[in-house]
Amino acid sequence: MEALSKYKCNELNRRQKNYGWDTDWTVKERDQKSSFMWVARVSLIYTAIITFGTTMASKQHTTRPITTGTSVVGLVYDGGVLLAADTLLSYGSMAKSFNTPRMVSIGDRILLGASGEYSDFQEIVSRVEALALEETTQSMESVYDERSLSAKSLWNYLRAVMYQKRSKMNPFWNDVVVAGNEKGTPFLGVVDKLGTTLQENMVATGFGAYLAMPLLREKWRPDLSEGEARALLEDCMKVLFYRDCRASARIQLAKVTQDSCIISDPYELDHSNGWNAPSMQRAVGDLDGDGGW
Repeated sequence: MEALSKYKCNELNRRQKNYGWDTDWTVKERDQKSSFMWVARVSLIYTAIITFGTTMASKQHTTRPITTGTSVVGLVYDGGVLLAADTLLSYGSMAKSFNTPRMVSIGDRILLGASGEYSDFQEIVSRVEALALEETTQSMESVYDERSLSAKSLWNYLRAVMYQKRSKMNPFWNDVVVAGNEKGTPFLGVVDKLGTTLQENMVATGFGAYLAMPLLREKWRPDLSEGEARALLEDCMKVLFYRDCRASARIQLAKVTQDSCIISDPYELDHSNGWNAPSMQRAVGDLDGDGGW
């Protein structure tokens, strides 16, 4: 009995030292408090794990483009702005979709076209549409005067958005072309994923910056008619189809003038004779042709 009493005293002293209990507590009460504290600690640890996991899961970054579109080409002609882009989306090196438009109209005065990650482009379009709606419905000026978002204002807005996103190490993986017409003055500009902007009479994104721009610089004139501008853009898209393995011969054209903003239905380029062009043939050895059967 003396040994048991001594054991109980030692156990009480140990628990008092570990948990800071008063000596007035009985052993049963102290055991109950010990169980409660253990449950509270487990609950706290579980809550912390769940909170941390939820926080980490909610921060999702696009680390690299996955489903992408290639070049967008645009130019200013006498009376408006004309854009061209194909409708192919690539999943890495695989052709994923052959009929996905990469140009949208914002109201009846602005055109947007983009190359790069398609999901990021969809998010950009959502933001721009919300901005355009806010501009036309929530400003005090819109109560008394017809008010709409201008292409140059949108271009500057996208510059700020792109720069903010890349500064947070989570960029929109796109090069965005903005086209518009304000009171008869055409506007054409481009914003890349770093927030760098360019306003010019002719622009191209993706591989078009290397393959289409030489043609545009050579053939462009300020007084181009709409037909001439369309023919020039179709020539650029043919070259991209021949030389860019992520490009397609199925394209769309879009134009914005002072009166309207129109995007054509997708159609196929005529490239039946393109492979017979001298630039596509290379003599091999002493053979007259390309060495093929």
